[in-house]
Amino acid sequence: MAVSSMTGYAVASAPTGLGTVTVECRSVNSRFLDLTLRLAEDLRFAEPLIREILQKSLARGKVEIRASLTPDENAAPATINRALLARLAEMQRTVREVVPSARELSVSDLLHTPGVVISNAPDQDELEKEIRALFAQLLDSFKASREREGGALADILLTNCNQIEEHVTNLQKELPAILAHIQGKLEERLEDALSGVLTAKSSLTKEEVVERIRQEVTLYAVRMDVEEEMNRLLTHVAEVRRILKTGGAVGRRLDFVVQEMNREANTLGSKAAAVEMTNTALTLKVVIEQMREQIQNLE
Repeated sequence: MAVSSMTGYAVASAPTGLGTVTVECRSVNSRFLDLTLRLAEDLRFAEPLIREILQKSLARGKVEIRASLTPDENAAPATINRALLARLAEMQRTVREVVPSARELSVSDLLHTPGVVISNAPDQDELEKEIRALFAQLLDSFKASREREGGALADILLTNCNQIEEHVTNLQKELPAILAHIQGKLEERLEDALSGVLTAKSSLTKEEVVERIRQEVTLYAVRMDVEEEMNRLLTHVAEVRRILKTGGAVGRRLDFVVQEMNREANTLGSKAAAVEMTNTALTLKVVIEQMREQIQNLE
């Protein structure tokens, strides 16, 4: 199943019993399915049917439908009730015999007399069938439009995943040397600052002081270790790829995963004890924010 954007556009038209119906559909992103229908007056009867069709076919997006009707000029919209027209003519003759000054009925008067014009209303079931067929055509084109957009967004997200994976992998390779350098510097500073004081004012031997310093350095190294955060970031990257491959309505799931990715990047930044770690955390946050913006457009 393909990944779909919430942005799309399509137009379709078809002849119906009422005339030619033209439907335009456009949508932008929204947290939920938000339908706005702008229908020609003669198509108002079909609004419940149209809403039902759209709700079954679409999951999210602010969708606007515009439907217009062009009557068929060659179709006879109505017939004349000849029997009633003959009775009116007979009644008019009778009235004029009694009241010679009475005005004769005009064609307009006759046509506006209730019952003279009989509308040839199309069969309701047939109309609904025609509207369903028209919207099936419209939605095929509309979904194809959204899938093209969704495919482009998915490619961008996969590129972002590759970037995150590259930055995390590079930091993983550099991390042992970074931590070893920091630990060495910290150990030297602690030894210089504390060795003399502790050996002069306590019963501890120099070896015990050195061991205590090493313990403190080890605890500090544990606190700034980000291996767990990096592994989780890689796990989230794999999950994003899996969701995109599965397809369908992926927007909400991806939004949650990206929130977790941002949390790990923030933790990485808070634990950063070297400029390389800080730079990586900032770069990751930029890429993750780019992903979040793109995901807002996915269904």
